[in-house]
Amino acid sequence: MTVAPVSPWEAAARMFEPPPPPEPRESPWQSPGELAKALDPKTVQTPALDLIDAALVDVAEGREDRLMISLAPQEGKSQRTSRRFPLWMLTRNPNLRVAIVSYAHGVARRWGRAIRDDIGMHSSTLDLKVNPNSAAAHEWELDGHEGGVYCVGITGSLTSRPVDLLIIDDPYKNGEQADSEAWQEIVQDFWTEVAIPRLGPGVAVVIIQTRWRHDDLSGWLQKRDDGVNWRIINIPAQADHNPAKGETDPLGREPGEYMQSTRGRTDEQWEQRKREMGSRAWNALCQGRPSPAQGNIFHRDWWVHYDQPQWTERADGTRWAVGFDEVIASWDMSFKDTEGTDYVCGQIWGRRGADAFLLDQVHDRLSFVGTCNKVRALAARWPQAALKLVEDKANGPAVINALSRKVPGLVPVEPDGSKAARAAAVSPFVESGNVKLPAVELCPWVDELIEEAQAFPRAANDDRVDAMSQALNRLLLNPILFDDEIVEDPDDEDPEGSISQY
Repeated sequence: MTVAPVSPWEAAARMFEPPPPPEPRESPWQSPGELAKALDPKTVQTPALDLIDAALVDVAEGREDRLMISLAPQEGKSQRTSRRFPLWMLTRNPNLRVAIVSYAHGVARRWGRAIRDDIGMHSSTLDLKVNPNSAAAHEWELDGHEGGVYCVGITGSLTSRPVDLLIIDDPYKNGEQADSEAWQEIVQDFWTEVAIPRLGPGVAVVIIQTRWRHDDLSGWLQKRDDGVNWRIINIPAQADHNPAKGETDPLGREPGEYMQSTRGRTDEQWEQRKREMGSRAWNALCQGRPSPAQGNIFHRDWWVHYDQPQWTERADGTRWAVGFDEVIASWDMSFKDTEGTDYVCGQIWGRRGADAFLLDQVHDRLSFVGTCNKVRALAARWPQAALKLVEDKANGPAVINALSRKVPGLVPVEPDGSKAARAAAVSPFVESGNVKLPAVELCPWVDELIEEAQAFPRAANDDRVDAMSQALNRLLLNPILFDDEIVEDPDDEDPEGSISQY
């Protein structure tokens, strides 16, 4: 008989069993922050961490059992909530069984190791000791008690263990994973099919998350439950409330005021970070509001237009771009075989200093033969575009093979990340005005590109945006990323992630 594998979330649900009788203690520390300061005098306490501490105390006292926390990266939320909070809870009740879940086993395990090592270093101060017979980094128990910590990644193995406190710390590795519908389904299934029906009374759930998209775990739960069952603490890096509408800031700041940083960031450094990230990433990661007001990667009012041709027309029908440092072609060929037709897009881009200009575009539903003809025609019209980027997916390789002896300069490009991730990576260049499009009077087709970009990634077609992202990645992003040699840390034992003092 074959036994069906147990999903990670199903196994997690089996953890939620009635807790053992508590062994209440009077902790010498009134909050996780006080404990953190006692164990590490270098701990920096900020108003944001004061607010988080107060909410965690409410969880400990039973006043809250569902808590969401979002805060800018590297500002202490995970250290306080996934390390100091479980330890502080164990000083109050050494029979408490804590589970820490993250996107990867290695990341969750690091928190278990950190808490275990804290007990080992400060055993007498904490009046706690780890059972030497159950002391693995990812799973350990307290000596003489039923409490302990169990750490697991979503895709790792789980055992059926009861849990009294569930901490979910960043269920997404990055934006690409947050954009993955498959990963979203894994996370959502936990709640709809497992957790909600089986979470028992008294079991507290704390979610600490960097916000990535409007319907990530935190956003989805807020919409699904209408926020009724959750206490939501979102601390924007820069106060963005509107007092005229009765809105208030969680830290009592004035509009536009930046938060006090555990890293000692100045207002000027916050401003620099905001510029470098671009509004989409800034709104999500640092403001906790994953989508700009328009809800898309590209805003309509970001686009800059030029109204004079940037090329000369030659007698033989060719075009020559004037005053450019580099001119390239970029192709997106989305059809899957050589028999049918699908939309294909080819673009000509030029770089002048830090600016990229879209000079020409072909876009049509084409067969394989039709695509080859269009590639040859665009190459003939723009002989200056020696480099021709072709996405190395779908029928791109077949086109390269068919034309490599007739059209020089065809270079396959292996796409890195999802379509949305690639577009988001170049969106700051559009926002900053470094991407120039022709005016509609010069090229009437430009409106279709803007409409597609406006609706992306939910547009009916995305080939124009894909071709554009590929070109901007080559012309503007790569020179930034690879300007200096990147030296990796050879001592990084786990490439999935690491924890820092923040």
